[in-house]
Amino acid sequence: MALVLITGVNGFIGSHIAEKLLAAGHTVRGLIRKTSDLKFIIDFDIELYYGDITDIESVKRAMTGVDVVVHNAALASDWGHFSTFYNANVAGVQNVAKSAAEAGVHRFVDICTSAIYGFGDPEPLNELSSYKKSIFHYVETKRLSALWLNEFEKTCPMEFTSICPGNVFGTRDHTFIEKYFDALRDGKGGYVSGGLTKTCPVYVENLADAIVLACFHPDAAGEDFLITDGLDIDWKTFTELLCDELGFKKPKMSIPFPVGYAIAFVWEMIYLLFAVKTPPLLTRYRISNGGSNYWFSIDKAKRMLGWKPAVGLEEAIRRSVAWYKNK
Repeated sequence: MALVLITGVNGFIGSHIAEKLLAAGHTVRGLIRKTSDLKFIIDFDIELYYGDITDIESVKRAMTGVDVVVHNAALASDWGHFSTFYNANVAGVQNVAKSAAEAGVHRFVDICTSAIYGFGDPEPLNELSSYKKSIFHYVETKRLSALWLNEFEKTCPMEFTSICPGNVFGTRDHTFIEKYFDALRDGKGGYVSGGLTKTCPVYVENLADAIVLACFHPDAAGEDFLITDGLDIDWKTFTELLCDELGFKKPKMSIPFPVGYAIAFVWEMIYLLFAVKTPPLLTRYRISNGGSNYWFSIDKAKRMLGWKPAVGLEEAIRRSVAWYKNK
């Protein structure tokens, strides 16, 4: 059994990774800030180290005896200053990777994002596709960190694996699915271009299964894996399945992509002018994600890791809605 350090262990995805590793008999250590909300992991047997990925000395203290690092902590948002994203998503990755290599960690698993491959391709992309420079701070800093890791990998014996998830949803998800459910409940849901563009949902437990495999599978070393539920599904179909389970009315409103993008751009400029810290209701990232084909092949993960989504879409939606109604 291994000692696995998870950065961001207390969050939506991190807590699910920890749960899977603990169930498999591994020891889990978490790097968290003193202000972190621990409600998702309060009952888990986890060694907690206080620190911050932007503080390399605190990261180093957490590395003693660690076999595998899962770097999950990141600033994931569609709003904020580039420097803030860079500090968390580039400098933070560098601090964790350098500290892990110095401590003799065997494998480093980075949780990236499929968005580094871009939006709008008519066919599903795969790991041979090129990263695309992005105007979105979160995506661009994730791209820069992925490029840096690719180079750093060449300088040390530590094994590296990258996991690039699609649109993650599920229980404990306050970032996407809870807000989406709230909007549908309040009759504020809608589509871009009729909701007919492809999307790439991945249920969080399926993602966590793939991440655990990436921690230990010998063939995962030196590889990148796109992880989604492998569905050929558009936003309208996905949303209507959610509404059926929730018992909510299905959205009727739709906005053409060019109009939505222009409105989002103007809205962002106004918010920037007045230095508003919270994001506007519409951002160009949200319009691009919801109004562009954004889907991927998961054949590589199936072939090399023997992974496949264990929880089907209907059951994933049922569990997510049950959590939402009971939380």
